[in-house]
Amino acid sequence: MENEVKKKLEEQVIDTLRDIYDPEIPVNIYELGLVYEIKIPDAESVYVKMTLTSPTCPVAESLPPEVKEKLKEIPGVKSVEVEITWEPPWSPERMSEAAKLQLGMF
Repeated sequence: MENEVKKKLEEQVIDTLRDIYDPEIPVNIYELGLVYEIKIPDAESVYVKMTLTSPTCPVAESLPPEVKEKLKEIPGVKSVEVEITWEPPWSPERMSEAAKLQLGMF
């Protein structure tokens, strides 16, 4: 039962991340490959390790708090941790096929 709850929450987290866009690129942060890791320690907690397209990204100050706030809106979620990492650095290879197609990179 607990695994089902975590799996459902992870799906909700991914759906939420797909609604958050990098303002410079018309693709959501999940398909862009900015999300490196999602952990669901329990039914009320979410951990996301993510990066930005570059350390000088203009949304470096605003995007992580936006991610945290949107994830806190998921019913039942009480704790959200968003960690920013620069290792490995983001590159276009991390984008999903859908994102590459949307940006005409095929």
